[in-house]
This record gives sequence, C-alpha cells and structure tokens, in this order.
Amino acid sequence: MAGKGERFSLEAFRHEALQDVGSTNTECLVRARAGDSGNLWITAIRQTSGRGRRGRAWTSEPGNLYASLLLIDPAPMQRLASLPLAVAVAVQAAIGAVLPAGSERLEVKWPNDILIGRRKSCGILLEGEGLSDGRHALAIGIGINIRHKPEAAAYGVTRLEDHGCFISPDELFAHLFKEMASVLKIWDEGRGVAEVSRRWLDVACGVGEEITVNLPDRSLTGRFDGIDEQGLLKLDIGAGQVLSIAAGDVFFGRTE
Repeated sequence: MAGKGERFSLEAFRHEALQDVGSTNTECLVRARAGDSGNLWITAIRQTSGRGRRGRAWTSEPGNLYASLLLIDPAPMQRLASLPLAVAVAVQAAIGAVLPAGSERLEVKWPNDILIGRRKSCGILLEGEGLSDGRHALAIGIGINIRHKPEAAAYGVTRLEDHGCFISPDELFAHLFKEMASVLKIWDEGRGVAEVSRRWLDVACGVGEEITVNLPDRSLTGRFDGIDEQGLLKLDIGAGQVLSIAAGDVFFGRTE
C-alpha cells in the first residue's frame, strides 16, 4: 500500500469530466464495481437524479459544481468516522479561496454542511459500499451552489453568486481538487484526526450554542460542546450528561 506521501498526493488523483449523469456518486460506485482503483474524481455539468442525505433531492442544474470522489479502502472502518470532518475542511477551504474579501463568515456546521452567513451553500453526501472482491468503496459527493439554490428548503440556503462570487464550476473544482488532496494527506487514513479536528473547530459554527439535533427517532436539545477524538458531536444535555452523536441533522437554537 502506498505511503502517506504517495496515496493522497496531488498526482495520485485522476479526474473525468462528464456532461449529464444521474448522480456523480452513483457513477463513482459503478466504476468501483468495475474494478477502479480509486482516487477518481467525477464531475458533471448536470445531474438528473442528484440526491442529498436521507434521499432528499438536490438541485442539479448547469452552473453549479457537481463532483464526487471515489476512494477505495480509505481507512480501517474504526477510523472512518473522522473522514466527513476532513472533507468539510477541504470544501470550506476551496470555497474560501474564491469568495470575495469581506464576505459573510464561511463556516462548517457539523458534520459537513458549509454555511455562508449561516445559510447552506453546499451539500456533501458520503456513500459506502462493500465490493465483491472484499474492498470497500466510498463515494464523496459534493454539490456547491454557485448559480442555483433550492427554491424551498427546511433551512436557509444561499449560492456563491449571492456573495459576489461569479466563478465557473471548473474554476472552483480546481481549488477543490487541490484542497482535498492536501487535507486527505493530513488526515492520513484517520491517523491525523487530531490535526483535522483542530482545523475543523477553527471554522466550526455554533460551538457553545444551544442546538437541536434531529435523530431518526427523536430530537435532542442541548449545548454544542465540540467534537470528540473520533469526530462525533458532543451534546451537553445538562445534569452532567454529554452525549456523543454519530449522525443527525443539526439546527441552531431550540426547535418545536
């Protein structure tokens, strides 16, 4: 297996640009089943069946960036929980490289929503699959609102053009390609979680604030107490109880 300096070096990544696809994540997983070795970026001008977390539809008209990165066996399973943090750090850096000076604050909402002025600008979806040869494929889907944004959403949304950033998807992808390689090299198959967590907290939104976390079966409200060493959200619900949460939708404040 390639060492730290080789596996996630900039030169180790490939890119294939497509026109219309159903979903760049699906395309990555199809390539994985066909034996692709990973470190493959797939971008598309338009997605016809883009999706977000929990099967939500994702606006996919031309003008936004639609990109997915295929990784094969990116880390042992017990170290994979921190990967969404690394992805968020890279995407935040890529958007930060193109936003005009003086823009509203660019932050990360746990685990990997990218907010500008506390409005969502980007969707990130990680999907994994065990392959028939025993390998594990992971597709990291990233959709960044440049020109378009959803008309109706349960949360505030924005696009880069709302902040004076008129950039092409290709230009933005060049920054994402570079930043992702840099952060994955630091992440180092999960061994670099301490440094990734530090960088994530530097750009995190809402630490110390009251938040509500919607889980599949219930909602929890408490104080956002940061993240633990595995990247799990720490929720202080009072009376000395701090819960570690692996997955959920986070909202600021108390929701009814």
